[in-house]
Amino acid sequence: MELASAATGERLRLTEIFLSLQGESRSVGWPTVFVRLTGCPLRCQYCDTAYAFHGGEWHDIDAILELVASHGVRHVCVTGGEPLAQKRCLVLLQRLCAAGYEVSLETSGAIDISEVDPRVMRVVDLKTPGSKEQHRNLLGNIPLLTTRDQVKFVLCDRADYDWAKAMLAEHRLVERCEVLFSPSYSQLPARELADWILADRLPVRFQLQLHKQLWGEEPGR
Repeated sequence: MELASAATGERLRLTEIFLSLQGESRSVGWPTVFVRLTGCPLRCQYCDTAYAFHGGEWHDIDAILELVASHGVRHVCVTGGEPLAQKRCLVLLQRLCAAGYEVSLETSGAIDISEVDPRVMRVVDLKTPGSKEQHRNLLGNIPLLTTRDQVKFVLCDRADYDWAKAMLAEHRLVERCEVLFSPSYSQLPARELADWILADRLPVRFQLQLHKQLWGEEPGR
C-alpha cells in the first residue's frame, strides 16, 4: 500500500475516543481504545450510536495516534457510525497496525473492505431484514473474508434468525470466518436466541453486548 506516505497532515472527522472493555467480537473483555469516526450512510432502526451520524471534530491522524497511545492499552477498535465512509480511515488503520496495536474494524458491510490492511480484524455486520437496511449489504465483501475476520448478525426476531441461517448456508460463511449471532438490545430476548441456536446445533458464537450489561446504553462506554 502507498497509504502511509500520505498520512502526514491527513485528517478524519472524529466523534470520540474512549477507553472501555470490548463488548463484542473475538476480543470481548479486553481493555480497548475505541476510535469512533463520524458519519454513516445507513439508518438501521436499532442503531445505538445515532449521535455519531453528524458533528464531530477534525483531527490529524498523528493526533489520533497520540490520543490512542495516551490510554496505554494494546487493543484498538475503529468504529462509527460507519468508519469506512471516510476514505482516510484506511490510512488510520494502517498506521495503527504499524504502531503495533491489535486492531479491529467494525463495519456495516455496506462499503468495500478490500483495501483494509490485512493485519486488521474486520468485523462485518450483515444487515438483516429487521434492520431495515438489508438492501445495503455489499455481498461482494463475503468472498474477501478470511479466518481472521468475523461476520456479525444483529437479530430482531425469528424472521431475522431464519434469514441469517439461510445466509450461512448460501454463502458457506462458517467455512470462511467466525460467525456471531447477537440479539438486538431490547427487541429479542437473549434466551430465545440462545435456545434457537442450541435447538438447531448452529455452529455460530452467541454473544451479548458486554458493555450494555455493565453500563446500559450510556454513550461512550
